[in-house]
Amino acid sequence: MNSAVSGAHRGTHDDPLLIDLAFQGGGSHGAFTWGVAERFLDDETLKIESVTGTSAGAMNAAVLAYGYTLNGREGAKAALEQFWRKVSEAARFSPLQRAPIDILLGNWTLDNSPGYVFYDLASRLFSPYDLNPTNVNPLRDILEESIDFERLRQSPIKLFINTTNVRTGLPRVFRNHELSSDVLLASACLPLVHQAVEIDGDAYWDGGFSGNPLLTPIVRESDARDTILVQINPIERPGVPKSARDILNRLNEIAFNASLKKELRGIAMFQRLLRDEGELEHVTWVEAWADMRIHRIVTPLMVKLGASSKLNAEWEFLTLLREEGNVQADVFLRDHRQDIGVRSTYDLDGLLDNLLEQV
Repeated sequence: MNSAVSGAHRGTHDDPLLIDLAFQGGGSHGAFTWGVAERFLDDETLKIESVTGTSAGAMNAAVLAYGYTLNGREGAKAALEQFWRKVSEAARFSPLQRAPIDILLGNWTLDNSPGYVFYDLASRLFSPYDLNPTNVNPLRDILEESIDFERLRQSPIKLFINTTNVRTGLPRVFRNHELSSDVLLASACLPLVHQAVEIDGDAYWDGGFSGNPLLTPIVRESDARDTILVQINPIERPGVPKSARDILNRLNEIAFNASLKKELRGIAMFQRLLRDEGELEHVTWVEAWADMRIHRIVTPLMVKLGASSKLNAEWEFLTLLREEGNVQADVFLRDHRQDIGVRSTYDLDGLLDNLLEQV
């Protein structure tokens, strides 16, 4: 089963290999994903079939797919840079700026910023309905300036944008024909910061609570079998957090990785059942999951960055993350390009064994 499907998706010698991209959310840290995406767009031996994304990952996905409709790979790269420039320009007059001591020491954190300290405290005491009753969100203008949603809906790149339904707690995935600025804002709607976004009579919060990102749509609907996961929320972090801010940050990292880890373990379990036990053969949906090849790109830099740096939109910081994304994508392609279309490079068996050892 695996070899037949693998051959179908590898194409001929001259055809590019089809890949899916999976983008996590994480505020300004999404600039790392921007850098990774640029590097893959530069590689004409690979073709992006679809992108699944949440929060900042959803915005990267939508901007990439829209730019692709304008001028192919170069259009996608140009659109991503223009989007992140607009984000940085909009933040120039924000009270969320680094403190002088952090600028002097070269820290990217906002922990010592008076504006951030006030913002952090206020968000714990008051809801966004109290603090922002008119529901102003600068990202709406940036998105509407950066994307022609009518054109985006015609993009050849399939998009799967995840949100969380407030009423049911379940994910809702929006596809190309449903996309709007409301959908992207819903995917990035942190409930302590923004009012829930209403779409079709239902309220939505950040998609990270239910899938960061969600892999199910690409398993079911993409022709590619290789998924490149760009992960910006650390799975592991050394030490025990002691401050209230560090504890909350670690809680968010665990929560925003939980659903992704479940999906990855599901893929590993199906693969093991088919490979070692021969069970569930000829069950079409099981075979689709088991045939997935997962690759992952991460950076150790994220462990060094505090949660508050997700709100730092200085151009220098964004380009630092972008360059790190370029570097890590280069490392991946140097070490694993030959594995695309052949096998997973992410240790799914190890992930499953780790779970089984703990229960």
